[in-house]
Amino acid sequence: TPGRTLFPYTTLFRSVSQSRYIFPTSVRSTRSQVRRDIIRMTHAVQSGHPGGSLGCVEYLVSLYFEEMNYDVNFSMDGVGEDLFFLSNGHISPVLYSVMARAGIFPVEELNSFRKLNSRLQGHPATAEHLEGVRIASGSLGQGLSVALGAALAKKLNGDSRIIYSLHGDGEMQEGQIWEALIFGAHKKVDNIIMAIDCNNAQIDGKVTDVMNLGDLESKLTAFGWEVLKADGNNLDHVLKTLKKAKELVGKGKPISILLQTQMGFGVDFMVGNYKWHGVAPNDEQCQNAYIVTGK
Repeated sequence: TPGRTLFPYTTLFRSVSQSRYIFPTSVRSTRSQVRRDIIRMTHAVQSGHPGGSLGCVEYLVSLYFEEMNYDVNFSMDGVGEDLFFLSNGHISPVLYSVMARAGIFPVEELNSFRKLNSRLQGHPATAEHLEGVRIASGSLGQGLSVALGAALAKKLNGDSRIIYSLHGDGEMQEGQIWEALIFGAHKKVDNIIMAIDCNNAQIDGKVTDVMNLGDLESKLTAFGWEVLKADGNNLDHVLKTLKKAKELVGKGKPISILLQTQMGFGVDFMVGNYKWHGVAPNDEQCQNAYIVTGK
């Protein structure tokens, strides 16, 4: 379609400050930049959720810079595009950074994160009219229902593109998720790829201590979903698993990916510590983290 710039993201990277397009150095270097963005954004306002955001960098970068086909000129309908829905909206820092670095909205706007009248609120919201955001999220458990509805709409409209969603493992404690899982399998919604961030961490502690999910792989299989597993902090493995998931699209079953991640990954003093779920780094921690992510 004239005027539409569709990715996969092996093409161009938009530099807002220079108002031109440049080739990205690599997906790998983008990971480091996104982690620095997350640290700076949460430090600047002394609030937000850095831990889960850092752990999901590889997955979001893989989607927006390699696997998804989408238009940087945002439209809410997303006809002919792959769509992404973030269900665990508290990890908005990673989503905002990735979308900005992909050219969906100006990078400079990251400086307004969680500030009064900003479009970049702590949890993404459609009321803010931020490009790239199609649902208000953060009320855990709701994103899969929305994603399945969007996937069904694409099937009804003869649109062959894929719906992606991301959820936290703590979010799997919500009942609405399991209703949606049943629905997805029953309706054979086979154009959706649902990922779960399995970092075994939520705000009150380890998921296994707060409310153990047991064998999540077996549960999803029993509910009629295809299940893949990936080392969520290994970029190559994430990309390989996403490609395998796309090969399963259209074969009668919804698809899920269990991403084995670590909260705070990429910043040594945050790794694996649930206390960084919703705590921002102080000045010294910010400086130390910036050095680590820049290596």
